[in-house]
Amino acid sequence: MNTIWIITKRELNSFFDSLIAVIMIVLFLGFSGFFTWISGSDIFLVGQASLRSFFGIAYWTLFFFIPALTMRMLAEENKTGTIEMLLTKPVTDRQVILGKYLAVIILIAVALAFTLPYVITVSGIGNLDTGGTICGYLALFLISAAYASIGLFTSSLTSNQIVAFLSALSIGLFFHIIFQIIASGMKGLFGQVVNTLSMTTHFESLSRGVLDSKDLIYFGSIIFLGLFLTEVSLSRRNAFN
Repeated sequence: MNTIWIITKRELNSFFDSLIAVIMIVLFLGFSGFFTWISGSDIFLVGQASLRSFFGIAYWTLFFFIPALTMRMLAEENKTGTIEMLLTKPVTDRQVILGKYLAVIILIAVALAFTLPYVITVSGIGNLDTGGTICGYLALFLISAAYASIGLFTSSLTSNQIVAFLSALSIGLFFHIIFQIIASGMKGLFGQVVNTLSMTTHFESLSRGVLDSKDLIYFGSIIFLGLFLTEVSLSRRNAFN
């Protein structure tokens, strides 16, 4: 665990030294704040003590920002050759992956924590649904964790950061919207199965304040699969080197 935390701190320092973390947090707060409070879904005009509009906007904002965070994590090290140096040290592939993944998760948690003033402000309008708000933040965190595992996987496949970014977006699009579109044109069991694969379905279920084990299992499965495939990718790369 100590080795994982050392790698995590190394990645976090890299994020902040290069100002990537600061830029991403500022952009996330700027986009989500603008569309939540000013454009279209102005909460003050609606007059409802609800953060549903924020959750919907952050859902799309994080979809683009997370691949931008993860695209460099392994791709850059593949390009510079530092991944081989790192993996020759007394650390396992799994420790490297978990350390880097934890760094992204912490950064996401920090970005979401900076939006807590939204909760305080909206609660001043009326009786805020505490359960729905907690579930909404949980939904954002879980979907971010799922996309981070996908982004880490695509970053392990290439030495080109742009390719890693576009690959993560392409895979994410299926979970984000395409599965739901396909399911809407189908009926019966197959349509239900495809709809179950949609991340939007599970996100909306949680953001409504419904804490269902099937949603938690779904996100947990995506996270596990992404990290597992990343480990397989690194293992194969090591075998050929």
